[in-house]
This record gives sequence, C-alpha cells and structure tokens, in this order.
Amino acid sequence: MKNKAFGIISTVMLGIGSMVGAGIFIIIGQAGAIAGNTVWISFIFGGITALLSGYSLAKLSLRYPSRGGIVEFLVQTYGEGVFSGSAGVLFYFSGLITIAAVAKSFGVYASTFMHHGDKFWINVYAVGIVCLFTFINLVGASIVAKSENIIVGIKLTILVVFAIAAVFNIDPKLLSVEDMPPMKDMLFAIGLTFFAYQGFSVITNTVEDMQNPKKTMIYSMTIAIVLVALLYILTSFAVLGNLPLPEVIKAKDYALAEAAKPIFGELGFKIMAATALLSTASAINASLYATTEIGYTMAKEGNLPKIYEYNIYNSNEGLIVSTLLIIPMIIFFNLTEITTVATLSVLIVQGFTHIGHLIKIKQTEANIFIVILAILAIFSIVVLTLFYTYEHSPIVIYYLSFSFLGAFIAELLLRAIYKRIMSKQTQSLFD
Repeated sequence: MKNKAFGIISTVMLGIGSMVGAGIFIIIGQAGAIAGNTVWISFIFGGITALLSGYSLAKLSLRYPSRGGIVEFLVQTYGEGVFSGSAGVLFYFSGLITIAAVAKSFGVYASTFMHHGDKFWINVYAVGIVCLFTFINLVGASIVAKSENIIVGIKLTILVVFAIAAVFNIDPKLLSVEDMPPMKDMLFAIGLTFFAYQGFSVITNTVEDMQNPKKTMIYSMTIAIVLVALLYILTSFAVLGNLPLPEVIKAKDYALAEAAKPIFGELGFKIMAATALLSTASAINASLYATTEIGYTMAKEGNLPKIYEYNIYNSNEGLIVSTLLIIPMIIFFNLTEITTVATLSVLIVQGFTHIGHLIKIKQTEANIFIVILAILAIFSIVVLTLFYTYEHSPIVIYYLSFSFLGAFIAELLLRAIYKRIMSKQTQSLFD
C-alpha cells in the first residue's frame, strides 16, 4: 500500500503556508484604511467565512477528489453545461487576476523600497517578476519549489516576532472606542480580509495523498484557518495600534512595513519590506504553477484550447498564454481595484460552488446547515463589497462585469470553435 504523504501536521503547515502569503501584506493596510481600528473584527468574520467555505469544499473534495479542485466540483454539481463551463473559465480568470494583484503588490513594495513609490517602476517590477517566474517555470528550476518551505518559515517567523513585539508597544489611544469608525465600515472590509485567507482550498487538492482523509481533511482545514486567523488578528492590532489611521490610509499598500518603523526603526521597515518582497515573489511562483495547472487540467478535460496542453521545455504553452493575459491587468489596474476584482471573483465562484453542493448534499454527507451558512456568508460579503465599491470605485463593477461576460463568451466560443466541453474526471473516492 502506498505511503500517504500528508498527515494532519503536514497538511496544516501546507494550509498555513498557502494562506500566509502575499495576502496579508496587501490587505492589512487596504482593509485598515476602510475599517480603521475595527479591522480585527473584519478578520474574525473573514476567518469564519473561510471556515464555513473550507468545510463545504473539504466535503466536496472527499466525494470528488481531483487536482482540478473547484473546477471539478462545478462540473460535478452543475453538469457538463454552459454554466459550469463559464464558471470554470471565470475561476481560471480569477486565478490570473489574483496573480496580477500579488504582482502589483510586489511592484508597490519594490518601488517604495527603491524609488519612493514611483508608479512607472511599480509596473516595471510587477511585470518583471511575473516574466522572471514564467521563465523559471519554463526551464523547470526545481530549486525554487524546494525553497518554498524555507520561505514560509522565514515569513512566518518575521510576522510572529513583529506582531508580538508590536503588541507590547501599542498606543491604547489608537485602539480606543472613541476612534472607532461606524460598524458598517468594518462590514465593508470583510471582503478584503477574506482575500487574505485565500489559499485554504489548496488543502483539498491533497486528498489523494492524505492519510485517513475523512478525519485529516476537516481537522487540518479547521486548525490551519484558526491559527492563521489568530495571526491576522494579532497583526491587525499591531498595525492599527502603532500607526495613526491617517498614516495607515497614506501607506495602505505597504502599511505593514510602515508599522514596523515605530518599533524597529528604519531597519524594521526594510526587513518587513524585504519579507513582503520574498513572500509575494514566492506566492507568484506558486500561483503561476497552480493556475497553469488549472488551465492544463481544463484543457485536458476539454474546456480550453489544446494550446494549453502543448509542452515547452519543462512546462506547457498554457503558462505563456496565462502570462500574456496577466500583464495587461498589471498595467491598467491599480492595486486596490485589482485586489477587489480578485476578491469578488473568488467569492462569487466559491458561492456558486457551495450552491451546487446543495444538489449533491446527500452524496457528500455534509451538514446542510453549515453549507447554507457558507452560501449566506459569502453572498452577504459580496453584496456588502459591491455596495462599498459602487460608492467609492464604481469602475471595479465594470471590470467585474467584463470578467463575467468574457468568461461566458469564452465558453461559447470554445464550444463553437473547438467543440470542447469541460467533462467529469473523477468518481467518489469512497464508492
């Protein structure tokens, strides 16, 4: 019998490493600029939503184990139709948007570090890092993948040390009830904080290599999300307890590094900025690989052109196509816009995945109450985020609508031109 690689501890570490990436460096300032010193409550609600969503995805993965993850769940629950195909394409697009958001964050930190935030250099660094890792993935530099555990260890250590040290240096006035913004602002920030938890779904992709998956899947998902939530809440206290809100708003794209200054001085800023660069770079590398694998899986299943399957060196042409789609997003979106579009895209696709789960609830043996709560939580966040976005940055609504329309048109063209549809690839692991 094959020895399974993932027990509870190893799966928890994988989940933590996937979640504690670029998200916290992007989100803490942006969410803090909206919710002020109540952002920690936003992180609690974001974590609860992640727990509910993680439970639903975990149950689906146990029934339909596949490296395609959500793409496979969509076709299993909705059938091999235009809706599941369009949602699958949108999920692929959302992966590209997320990479663009992370790359833009890298550009912001690099430009702030080197050129005091010059917008031209933000795009240069952002496009450059994506092209670099595209090349690395093409030539198959395995050392990058092998270094991932080291990078995770470094960034976790620095974040924990910073958060603990910052908590002991908090100015209580900055966290006082008197300075709290309206509670609606805290609700508006939940969508962004949920984005910082993205990565928990990676746990579902390990089901085929998991020891005692029925037990390990749920336990590891829960433990990983709870531990990450505690770190995020502690970090939000550290940032908002050390930086006045006007400074958080001014430095929202690199607020985490700015918050290190009052405690560790300029050296602290540089170390945190360097950590952000390291973390975002590793996230781009991992996300490029994962998103390209999604594209490859979808092409193999019949929902993308065969060009995604062709090999170049040690990767496939889908990597190049993905990169060419990411670059315009980096150039034409600002960081807040692209982060919001990525958040909403992921939330909506996951929401529809959970709705589809209700169709198969008897087969997955999931708790229907928890799945319904996941649906309500996710779409409540979507509505709140759309309302806030419409008031403050309506162009994001147009970008999001364009993504949905583009996914639908792409699905119709793929069916008409290539005669390819996304088909089911797995049966239940426990049948």
